[in-house]
Amino acid sequence: MSQKIAIITGGSRGLGRDMALNLAKDGVNIIFSYHSNLIKANEVIEAIEALGQKAVAFQFDANNYKSGQDFIVKTTNYLQQEYGTPNFDFLINNAGTGAYNLVSDTTEVQFDEMMNVHLKSVYFFTQAALPYLNEGGRIVNISSGLARFSFPGMSAYAMMKGGVEVFTRYLAKELGQRKITANVIAPGAIATDFAGGTNRDNEEKRAIISNITALGRVGETEDIGGIIAFLCSEKAGWINGQRIEVSGGMLV
Repeated sequence: MSQKIAIITGGSRGLGRDMALNLAKDGVNIIFSYHSNLIKANEVIEAIEALGQKAVAFQFDANNYKSGQDFIVKTTNYLQQEYGTPNFDFLINNAGTGAYNLVSDTTEVQFDEMMNVHLKSVYFFTQAALPYLNEGGRIVNISSGLARFSFPGMSAYAMMKGGVEVFTRYLAKELGQRKITANVIAPGAIATDFAGGTNRDNEEKRAIISNITALGRVGETEDIGGIIAFLCSEKAGWINGQRIEVSGGMLV
């Protein structure tokens, strides 16, 4: 069996880190992006190599879609040199950040950042990567439970995630002839440093989340990575164009 290779944006910490490690445990080599923290990126590389897989990281600023074009050039050059082909198997669009503000107070700058990071860069990063995605490959995009349920202050972020869900269905339709599947997972509240880390550090908010979640707790990064690995496995080959919420039953 040929060596499988995954590209993960935002793989140096949080959800992306757990995705990378879960895929590495399944024997997948990893290429991932980091925004600015090279130390954290190198820690992930070491952890992946400790699992017996290859890993490399390149810088990527999701707020500038041209940075994604540069990332793909660096990645394909690396792949050509390392493997003799610029192609890869799995694309996971994970990089992102949050902006908390009510509709009445959201600035154009905040709105544009959410659009650039979560919608425009995902669209054009995927476009740049598509020529190198192997037949039978997988695309997994990351949405949010906030595209289904609403909490005040997250409108701009959630709107863009809704767009990612629509984009995913179009990818599934347009790439079917290449036997490439496209799915989107929608995490619920996860205890990371996302949006200031309140899901991890604010006990009042954590209690509220636990009370509206069927399984009675806040999600952890470890709850997400295994789902990505599953969607990239042969077992998930007939899942296509789907939104899979991974929230422990939040607001069901």
